[in-house]
Formats: sequence, C-alpha cells, structure tokens
Amino acid sequence: MRDVNELVGVVFSGLASLVVEDVADEGEFIRVQARTRDDPVQCPVCGQPTGRVHGIHRRTIADVPTDGRRVVVSVQVRRLVCPVLGCPRQTFREQVPGLIERYQRRTRRLADQLGSVVKELAGRAGARLSRVLASAISRSTALRLLARLPLPVVRVPRVLGVDDFALKRRHRYATVLIDAETGERIDVLPSRGADALERWLREHPGVEIVCRDGSGAYGEAVRRALPAAVQVSDRWHLWKNLCEKTLAEVRSHSACWATANTPRPAGVHEQTTRERWHQIHDLLGKGVGLLECARRMNLSLNTVKRYARTREPEALRRAPRYRPTLVDPYRDHLRKRRAADPAVPVKQLFREVQEQGYTGSFNLLYRYITQGRAEGDRPVTTPRWLARLLLTRPDHLRDKDTSLLADLTKACPEMTQLASFIREFAQLLTPAAGNDKKLTAWMVGVRTAQLPYLHAFANGLELDRAAVNASLTLPHHNGRTEGVNTRTKRIMRQMHGRAGFDLLRHRILLH
Repeated sequence: MRDVNELVGVVFSGLASLVVEDVADEGEFIRVQARTRDDPVQCPVCGQPTGRVHGIHRRTIADVPTDGRRVVVSVQVRRLVCPVLGCPRQTFREQVPGLIERYQRRTRRLADQLGSVVKELAGRAGARLSRVLASAISRSTALRLLARLPLPVVRVPRVLGVDDFALKRRHRYATVLIDAETGERIDVLPSRGADALERWLREHPGVEIVCRDGSGAYGEAVRRALPAAVQVSDRWHLWKNLCEKTLAEVRSHSACWATANTPRPAGVHEQTTRERWHQIHDLLGKGVGLLECARRMNLSLNTVKRYARTREPEALRRAPRYRPTLVDPYRDHLRKRRAADPAVPVKQLFREVQEQGYTGSFNLLYRYITQGRAEGDRPVTTPRWLARLLLTRPDHLRDKDTSLLADLTKACPEMTQLASFIREFAQLLTPAAGNDKKLTAWMVGVRTAQLPYLHAFANGLELDRAAVNASLTLPHHNGRTEGVNTRTKRIMRQMHGRAGFDLLRHRILLH
C-alpha cells in the first residue's frame, strides 16, 4: 500500500494540496476521490480563520490527462461557519488556491494548458487539438478560454514601433504598437489615422523615440502629441523606395543601355506598344490633354502618363529573360543549320539533336526556335534584371553577372551614375555619426545628374528629412514591428471571416 501511495503522489502530484483517498479506473476516464485538508481557513470577508464545519459539498472538476485518458476529480469541500458575529458571510465554502478557482470546472493547470492551446490556435483548431490531448472542449469554450486569458499590463516604452496592417485590404486598416527595443506588443489601435495614434500618445506619455515608416499620418500624430520625441524612419522602406525608383530609371534609359543587349525580333506586344506610343504623342502634340487622351484611347490615366513621360518607344520594351533549358547545349548546331537552310523543318532538327544526345521533348525545341532563342548568343537582359544587378552587393554577384553589369553600365553614362549613387546610399544605411551630412552631399549630387526618378526620391527624403537623418545615425529601426505584422497575418488567416477586432487584438497582445 505504501508503494501505491507513492505512485499516486507521483502521478497526481498536482493534487498535493488535497488528500487523495481513492483512484478508480472507469474505462474512458480515471476518477480520483479526494477531499480538502482539515486546516483552518480564513473568512473571505473578515479574514478570521475558522475550522468549524457547517456542511459538506461535492465538486467535480477535470484535471490534466493521465495515460491518454481524462482525469475527473471528485473533491469533498467543506462549508465553514465564520466565528465573528455580525459578519456578512455567516457561512462560506472553502476554496483551494492555486488548484481550484471559484465556479470553475477545471483545475488551474488544465486551464493553463488549454489556454496555451487556444492562444496559438483559437476556436476550431484549438477544439480539434484538445480532443487529441484528451481534454475535449467545444469551439465556443475555446474562445471563452481565450477571452479569459489576462492581457499584459499596458506600459509605455522608451522606443515605440508603429506600423499598420490590413484588416480588409484597401478598405480597413489597424495600427500595432510595440516596444522597438524588445519586440513586446504594447497595443493595437482599430484604425491607422493620425487621430487614433495621437490620442494614444496623449493618454500614455513618456515615449522618447518613435520608429515608423514613411507614413505622413503617423508623423503628424507624433508631432502633435509629442513634439519633443525623435522620429526614426525605417531604413528598409528607404531602401525599398530606392529600389522602385531604380527600376523606373532603368526602364526610362533602356533605349541607351539596351544597345549592349543581343538584338531580338520585335513581337506583337512590342509593335502594339510602339503604335500606342505614337498615337499618344501625336494627340499630345495637337494639344490634347492627358485625361482626354485616356478617354479617346480607352486607357487608364496612369497608362497615358507613363507613355507621355517616355521619350522613345524603345524605352517601354520589356524583353523576357528565359531560364536555362535542355536545348541550350545544342544552340550552335541549330544556329548553323538554320543559317545554311532557313526552311529546314523542326522535325528534322529534332531528329538531329536527338542523335547528339538531346533528351527533351519536341514541343520544348519548337518553342525554343519560335521564340528566337536559337539565333541569340544569350537571352536579352530585362530592365528588372539590370535593376537587380545594380541593387545587389558587388561581392554577392557571380563573375558573369559582374561582367554583364559592367557591359551594360558602360553603354549608358546614366547607368554608371546610377550605380555609383546606389552604392553610396547603401553605405549610408549602416547607422553612423555624420551620415546626415553625407546624405546632404549625396542629394546634391543626385540633383545634378540626369536621373529624374532619383530626383523624386531625393525630394521625398527632403520632406521627411529629420526622420531620415535619425534613421541613418541612430541604431533604432522598425524591423521588429514588421515581424509582428508577419505573425499577425498568420493569426488573421486562422480567424478569417469568423472573428472581430476585439478577439484579434486579444490574440496579438498575447503573443
């Protein structure tokens, strides 16, 4: 019997505050008979200890599973009499702190275990997993457990990270606030306007530094509520904006650097693009406005603007960049045969390359030839690929990409200037003292170059110059806030269409 008692003490150690009297195997679950100890208990009103028993009650509660089966604890608790005359509570039922809470049907440790499950999986998924854990609950119970989990106390961080995320893309957005130094969630606001953030900052003074993206609304809210706070623009967004302007700049000069490309016959899309460019410029030359051009040609206004800004139709050319195929090793043979006999059937070429070891299909060879890839030495470089080469660290480029970049930039002086400006700006993204002065010199150099899209980027930096200077000289950033937004998207996918903002906010702050 002594060994059995020790085994019960090990298996049901969480019930140590009770006296376990019996353990019975009832098939689908294990029933534990227990009672409270005969110790005096303080009155919940006056605090006077008492051991005088008025009556006995039974409570049935669930505990954590054992051996893959549910555990049901039948607890005998006492109703005690308060010894103080005139106490509002003449009798009261004793509780077991740390194990059984008032009105609860689960032990504290089982409630904590299920709370961890619903915090990660919420309703339906949490209910499914609870059945596997032999602690089955319904989806509604899972949501009630989730809503009952206490939120962390709102505190005011020294460095605040602010960013928005979409509740319904292009319709409704919310704002998440975190501690930019630790990544701790602080609060979630139901909108992304300046008024909501300003109200929160006024109600929670003490923020010294605010990390944000280029949003003008957030910047205005911080200036109104905390004029002495330092605003830090996010460096990732600065680089992203530069990448977009770089691609636009490369496209606008494609007629220049494309001379280093292998020529490719114009397709139907390019012919249509050239005809549309001439039509739009003819209308503009006759004094027709942009909006009227869009109406006459049945195009969007932004499309007409893009054509109007382009000086040559070749700048709108977008050539594909093909991936390597099984036909590439036989390109020289195909080129020689087609040069000697332009009317040679593709089936004949297919038989010839098969004899040389070609293992691909006939359709692959046919597309390869009709796309004009057999005549070119290499695929035509696209503006997007050149922009990627310009924006990649030089020591991360392969040798053939380095030589290709050198050839393309050598063919266009503007691309040489653009590459130099990109390298200089990339060095500024490592925070250091004096970067603000270097940025001023960089912007002066940009404005002297014939790079209009880079001019627009520099003008945007000037509009938010104080925050940009802080981002280049201070170590703070908004990266942790972006990480919280990534995890928020996972939470929203779990709850899509089935929960409101309050529950979403609850889960974000619990993670």
